[in-house]
Amino acid sequence: MNKTIEIQINKTANSKLPHTDFENLAFGQTTSDHMFIADYYDGDWHGMRIEPYAPLSIHPANATLHYGQSVFEGLKAYKNKEDEVLVFRADSNFRRLNESARRMCIPELPEEIFMEGMARLLELDRDWVPARPGCSLYIRPFIFATDEYLGIRPSNKYKFMILTCPVGHYYAKPVSVKVETRYTRAIEGGTGAAKAAGNYAGSLYPALQAQKQGYDQLLWTDGKTHQFIEESGTMNVMFVINGKLVTAPTTTGTILKGITRDSVLILAKELGMQYEERFISVSELQDALEKGVLEEAFGTGTAATVAHIQRIHVNDKDYVLPEKPRDSFSYKVLTILDDIKYGRREDAHGWISKY
Repeated sequence: MNKTIEIQINKTANSKLPHTDFENLAFGQTTSDHMFIADYYDGDWHGMRIEPYAPLSIHPANATLHYGQSVFEGLKAYKNKEDEVLVFRADSNFRRLNESARRMCIPELPEEIFMEGMARLLELDRDWVPARPGCSLYIRPFIFATDEYLGIRPSNKYKFMILTCPVGHYYAKPVSVKVETRYTRAIEGGTGAAKAAGNYAGSLYPALQAQKQGYDQLLWTDGKTHQFIEESGTMNVMFVINGKLVTAPTTTGTILKGITRDSVLILAKELGMQYEERFISVSELQDALEKGVLEEAFGTGTAATVAHIQRIHVNDKDYVLPEKPRDSFSYKVLTILDDIKYGRREDAHGWISKY
């Protein structure tokens, strides 16, 4: 990034900070004071600005409302003991946003708009970054179509925005999951590798059915045969079997290229942990559970970082995994990642940006 942009700033006259309970932060329910906005029209991005957080006025024929042309990202900011704001791997989120945009026929966003817009927003709302352990400021960049037209075609106008929310832990305890062999999250040639809004809408119904049965999330299987594990809910999923880390590859276009997933694999190599990027079949998973060689199962993602899986439902049978010791691989990488994010450990990878 070597360009600078002009950003108009309109500060709020009525901050919500004094009325915010930072001791009880439900994920995504509390928003900070401001939001960043840019508009795309006539082939370029215009009007970069920061405004007080407020509802939008949208035309009833808005293209996103009818055809779902929208992509988003999720990343977090943290406070270190010097009261600096640290953001984890923002460059990776920027690149992935544009990868998703290309797949959804959305114009790419210049890096300076993403990075400077986020920087100025964090500068303005830095007091919204919680200083409490386990808490952070969730950052949600997103782009959506704004054409006022009911014809089916790529929109000519778009809006890019960044919202922020102070958050606590996403999962308060280990999760229970059910292997899904009827419904499909993604299929080859589809949009599974894009962080597109419609992907999540399609996952809600099967996830709700699992929750009614007492499970927190699904283990999604491939859309062709339902024989191979792909993701866990909205996370990448990893297993430790006979001392080896195994996770599905992202080469099929059906699995999101998780930034936390990539970070865990980098750390696994440094820790001397053998790993394979390959698909695990449902039968292999059940066999490993039956034999007791499935040592760990966990999801990885921005919201949870590492979400331990305690119970897995396969073929009408529940399997409960033993509680993980604190020296297990998943706890080690969770500790390392948290220490890097909160500035307690040296960032040897250049993952942290300071604001």
